[in-house]
Amino acid sequence: MEVRHYHWKDGKSLTVGERTLVMGVLNYTPDSFSDGGKWNNADVALKHMEEMVAEGADIIDIGAESTRPGAKRVSEADELARITGAVKTLIPAGAVLSIDTTRASVAAAALSEGAQIINDVSGGTLDAELPHVVADHDCLYIVQHWRGWLVGSKGANPDQDTSVYEHGVLTDVHDELMRQVDGVLAAGVKPERIIIDPGLGFSKPGIEHNLPLLTGLETFRATGYPVLIGQSRKRFISAMLTGAGTAGADGPTMAQRDDVTAALSALSAEHGAWAVRVHDVAKSRAAVIAGNTWREYA
Repeated sequence: MEVRHYHWKDGKSLTVGERTLVMGVLNYTPDSFSDGGKWNNADVALKHMEEMVAEGADIIDIGAESTRPGAKRVSEADELARITGAVKTLIPAGAVLSIDTTRASVAAAALSEGAQIINDVSGGTLDAELPHVVADHDCLYIVQHWRGWLVGSKGANPDQDTSVYEHGVLTDVHDELMRQVDGVLAAGVKPERIIIDPGLGFSKPGIEHNLPLLTGLETFRATGYPVLIGQSRKRFISAMLTGAGTAGADGPTMAQRDDVTAALSALSAEHGAWAVRVHDVAKSRAAVIAGNTWREYA
């Protein structure tokens, strides 16, 4: 992957391509699947961000709307208020901030306050204006593979059949994601600003949906775009632990899920991922160091 250096007006910078980065998750929501409500306060969120940066996070990804299965959509006004409040508090602390949103209005407000990255789990499909907002700003844009909301969750028409992959999950996800990228490019986003994400866990509930994407990481890297891997605490990790007989009566512990997350972070780094998006920064930072070093000698 080509090494690129990004510099912003506020003095922050990011180098892409030299090593796999660590993106720390900050859920500014009351209902995230793994830590909902824990950081839903500006002062507590700031403290947690500082802890993640101290543990080695290169980027902090802030989300004000849960994307967990079964979650209900947050109103635009609520998401806007949460994100702008969080960004105003966190920007002065010095971290590179990524905003997890599918709404153009939220992205525009966050970028105006100084955020550097927009992480759109819908990859430009839920709000057609969002890629245009990105094109008008000096920011990076994460385009994730997206097929729609899970059944019983958000939106008026949840799709029960989004996990069927006619040509195999790796082929279909790659082809669909590249079509999403084409749409983003058509909106005016520069190719050097795009990062792609195969969307682990989104319309991919099982091990059989997610492991082929991880083992096929080179397929995504071959597009020339940096690749983000967001495996942290996903359901397929719990399924792996349960299938191995290591889960207790109440299922895998959070520590077990973070251990597997870190193992996958090491493998993702070894195979050249741009970044891993994780909840437990300390574990994955150590794992990524191992993967980055391995890649140097491979």
